[in-house]
Amino acid sequence: MTTPRILVVGSFVMDLICSAPRFPQSGETIIGTDFRTAPGGKGANQAVQAARLGAKVSMVGKIGNDDFGTRIKETMIESGVDVSRVRVSETRPTAIGNIQLEVTEKGTANRILVIPGANMDITEEDLGDLAATIDQYDIVILQLEIPMAINIAVAKMAHAKGVPVMLNSAPSAPLPDELLACLTYLSPNEHEAADLTGIPVTDEASAKKAIDFLLNKGVENVLITMGSKGAAFADRTQFITSPCVDYGPVVDPTAAGDSFVGAFCTAICSGDTPEQAMLFANHVGGITVSRMGAMPSLPTRKEVLDFMKQNGHDVSRYE
Repeated sequence: MTTPRILVVGSFVMDLICSAPRFPQSGETIIGTDFRTAPGGKGANQAVQAARLGAKVSMVGKIGNDDFGTRIKETMIESGVDVSRVRVSETRPTAIGNIQLEVTEKGTANRILVIPGANMDITEEDLGDLAATIDQYDIVILQLEIPMAINIAVAKMAHAKGVPVMLNSAPSAPLPDELLACLTYLSPNEHEAADLTGIPVTDEASAKKAIDFLLNKGVENVLITMGSKGAAFADRTQFITSPCVDYGPVVDPTAAGDSFVGAFCTAICSGDTPEQAMLFANHVGGITVSRMGAMPSLPTRKEVLDFMKQNGHDVSRYE
């Protein structure tokens, strides 16, 4: 297995996680069952996941000058992520995510409110010499928790140097044509895909329609994650689906999409086919949702390979 070199430009968020037997209604107060904090943020989660799977990962983004920012940064360093390009805002705090978990006998659902804080303070000046050094990476991963202008600038830098770009288009937002033109991979979930295309994504057939719509926009590869219904991928020559993989009861689905994207990019850059990368990523996601918290739930490469072996898959190419 080769060691992928991955650049993640994105967000840092400290998650404040509240559990309760049901979500409160408007104007209602209910008594919860648990509270905890966990470092997260879509960009940071994807960077940590790729690093824990064996990639050499660098992160670009901005945190606040506060304890939350310090804790997130320390967790990333412990996971092996290069944070030398992470900047500190002196005017905005580290972002927080208010995560509500509804825990019932039927499973766990979540609702998330993000206060973006320092994530929206990043400027093109904070990118430094990235335009000159971006060609040292095998792929660049972007999301939508930072200013759109920064995503466009980074995507253009990578595209100009022939570096593949993955955009995890979350949270949902319209995508400018100049950004779409620079993407190698676009990965929304089913809700974000529906927002982008106007096509409700509920099954394999509707996923294919939504993917075809996005391919016609000029994106080379589209990957839609659909929670318990697995994932669908297509380029101009193939359409592939991959079922989700159960590791255990769903405890917290918060970082599921981030772990999937980090794993898919790591696998693709290691030489996997899209079908192989989706299988690998679904095993990663299966472990992630069985644990509480964002970064704390992200599995290591050994955990994933052991899980794949248990399910009868050949993992020799990863060893």
